[in-house]
Parts: sequence; C-alpha cells; structure tokens
Amino acid sequence: MNSSLEFPSPSAIASIRLYIQQSWHTLTRSHKHLFASAIDPKFPHRQNHPLPVYLSAKADRPRIEQILQRTLTPSEWDKIELRILPESVAQIEEPGLLYLPHPYVVPGGRFNEMYGWDNYFIQLGLWRDGERSLAQNLTDNLLYEIQHYGKILNANRTYYLQRSQPPLLTQMILATYERSQDRTWLASTVSCIEKLYQDWISPPHLHEPTGLSRYFELGEGPAPEAISDERDEQGRTHYDRAIAYYQTHEVTAYDVRQFYDRDRHCLTPLFYKGDRTMRESGFDPSERFGPFNVDIVHYLPVCLNVLLQQMEEQTAQIYQILDQPEIAQTWINRAIQRTQRINEYCWDEQAGLYFDYNFQTQQRRPYEFATTFYPLWAGIASATQAQRLVENLPKFEAPGGLLTSTHVSGNQWDAPFGWAPLHHIAVAGLRRYGYYAAANRLACKFISLVAQEFERWGCIVEKYDVVRCTSQVSDEIEFGYSSNEIGFGWTNGVWLELLETLT
Repeated sequence: MNSSLEFPSPSAIASIRLYIQQSWHTLTRSHKHLFASAIDPKFPHRQNHPLPVYLSAKADRPRIEQILQRTLTPSEWDKIELRILPESVAQIEEPGLLYLPHPYVVPGGRFNEMYGWDNYFIQLGLWRDGERSLAQNLTDNLLYEIQHYGKILNANRTYYLQRSQPPLLTQMILATYERSQDRTWLASTVSCIEKLYQDWISPPHLHEPTGLSRYFELGEGPAPEAISDERDEQGRTHYDRAIAYYQTHEVTAYDVRQFYDRDRHCLTPLFYKGDRTMRESGFDPSERFGPFNVDIVHYLPVCLNVLLQQMEEQTAQIYQILDQPEIAQTWINRAIQRTQRINEYCWDEQAGLYFDYNFQTQQRRPYEFATTFYPLWAGIASATQAQRLVENLPKFEAPGGLLTSTHVSGNQWDAPFGWAPLHHIAVAGLRRYGYYAAANRLACKFISLVAQEFERWGCIVEKYDVVRCTSQVSDEIEFGYSSNEIGFGWTNGVWLELLETLT
C-alpha cells in the first residue's frame, strides 16, 4: 500500500464530488422509501410478514396513515404495519423502525436508519453541497425524536430506545438558524434543548461529586443487534469472543470480576450494561476504557463533557439571539464551570494530553486517544495546553491521517484505524488555535487517502487503515463488526468539509 499519498487531481476531486452528490440521494430515506427503510439488514426479515413501523403514542396516527397511503404503492403499504409504541420498551415484541416525519440520510451498508451523531457530520457535507432542505430535515428529525421518543436516539429502531449518542444538537440548530434566520423556529427548539440537556446532567448520566457526566445506557442484557448481526466466520457473537478473551487473557485495566464470572464462564449483567453504554458513546469498541470498553460506566469521558460544554455555550448563544440575556447568562456560567471541571479532572499536565477520568479509582486512564483534541475544537484549552497537544500530535499522525488511538487492540476504534469525525474535530481544533500547517497536513492526508481508495474501489467507506493507507480493514478487526460499510454518510460530509476548509 502507498506510504506516500498524492493529493488528488482536479478531475479526481470532481469524480468524488459527483459520487457524494449522488450518494446523498441514494442514502436518503423519506416517506416514499418507508418500506425500504423498514428493512433492517441487522435482523432477518420473515417472508410474507409485514414489517413493523412504530409511532409514538403522541403521534397523529390517522394523519400519518393518510400521508403514507398517498405516498406508498398499495403493494408497499400492504407490506408494512403501523403500530403504536407500548408504554414500556420491554413490551415491544418485535423490533422495528421508528417513524420520523422528514427525509433523512442513512450512513450506508448495514446502517439503514438515521443515526444520532452521524447527522452532524453528514449535515456538514449537505450544507457544502447546497442540500439546504435536507440538511434542515436532519435537525428537525432530531427535535422530533426528543419530543416523541424522549431523547436523541442512537438510531431510529426500537432496540435503540434506551440509548442516546454524543450530543451535537445545538451545533446543528445554530447551523440551521444561520441559514434560515427563522427566529420563530429557533424559539421552538429550546424546549427540546432543555429536555436533552436535563437527561445528560441527571443521574445516572450525572456523576454528582464531580459535576461531570458519563455515558450510561438504560437497557439491560445483550444488545439485540449484536446478537443478531455481529458474528464472525465461526458464528460467534461479540459476546462469545469476549468470553473467550477473558478465558485466555489477563486483564489489568479493571477488576475483571465485575464483568466476567470465571467460575460460571459467563459475562455479568454489568458487562452487558457496559457494552450497551459503549455503544451509546459511538466508539464501539476500543480499549479506551479497558478491553471491550465495558468499564466506560465508571468514566467521565473528555469527549462527552466537551460536547456538553459546547451545548451550554451554544444554548447561551441561542438565548442571546432570542433576547433573553438572563437565561443566556445561566448557560454561560454552566459552560465556564464545566470548562474548569474538564481541565481539573481530564487534563494531564505531565502527559500533555486530555484523558478520561475514572471516578471509581479517582484517576485518569493514560490511554492516548484522539478525543484529546476535542478541547481544541471547543476552544476550552489554554494556549499552553494547545501547544502541548500539538507537541504530542506525532503520536497520532500516520501516513493516511489521524490515528484513533496509539494502541493496536483488534478493535475498530483503535490503531491503525482512522475515522472521518475525529479528523474533522482535530483539524478544526488545530486551525482554531492557529496551527494551520498541522491542520492542513492532516486534512490533506485524509483527503488523499479517501481519494486513493475511491479510485481503487469506486466507493467511500466508513473507516480506513491510516498506517497501511487502505480501506481493506476487515481482516484486522477482531471485535465488534469487522465489515467496512459503503456509503458513507459521515465520511462524505467530512471529506467535503476538509476539502473546503484547506487554507
């Protein structure tokens, strides 16, 4: 594989741009695509059995039925079944799609639904490509999820109802308002912002002694999609492989007895809670919180708390736009306080990096991970801290861009892999602090890697090996799912953003 990448030619860039423009429409799901949306590649579909599509009890079912009957063909209408969600998730007997009112963009491949944090990075590309209506639809669908399903979901399937994803809503709201200047619409978003925020700053997400937050999924037991879909060539699930790992490896990152019962050769309920929580974080999996990331339930992640600091700061901006300065000041104070706490608990002066804080051991875990650049992106690092982070950049920089971590573990969110979202955040953060050469260098590497692999295979994918400079990664991944999905929503969006922001 290439170790020295060439920046793509104008004609190569034009070809990729065309592919991305066409992909937005290929990956778009709307009412007319409801039958295709209801098909879930992660779960086998029973032949001659209608696909369930669930509505919240708050939804206007007669009106939605009328819309769908006018939009779908009679054959498609007969192949779906609208159902009202029961009061308890435990009462859902068959997994299915959760209704959304507006068109949305799916990531691609096995991900045939709308994902929470993917939307932000997809929207970056939609704005760049002039897809303004579709970009606003992504924001409005997230607001609908909060109103009807209680939170921004991991994705709009019933088995995600107890799991959120990294909170990026206020960035999307402000980006939408910047283009529409619709103050009435902006005012309509604040109740959703408040509701989402309260979920993140209330137990079990809140760790009260520090005032910082953690990821914490509310469901119990194995994640259904992992049981159904995440199997290796031998038919073993992610959980089977975890048991085998515990039987043959010594674990020092955490007290393994919390997660694995060696006498009974089985995983504990806390393992499944940690596994589900790891999926809520979006980083599924790595060894950032120990093997399989299951100890995440005992950590205050730097990334989550930076996103919440941004949410506080941006909510203040929204209230200022709405001429409510006193409420804005409350949110400003929250952002200032969280900034202080992030730097107190997560900044490691000796290492010159931000680490995640384990409130059980009261120590930072010195695991070098690219989320260390989130404080640069948010602008909450001091100039001295920024300089220390840039001095550590060589640990993460590879021929094809930014390593997710400096540790090879067999997990897709570790070395040697690189992902589009972390490239965007690191590059934007470096640029924010005036490190333009480093920002442009990283951006050019990833732009070039995506272009090289596009020329080779004719598609854009979910993740890349930034050391070997290839998209052929399945043989390197041992845990979680090993496929490299084609599409791919957030890679498309970030590629365009990196290209357009080169200086």
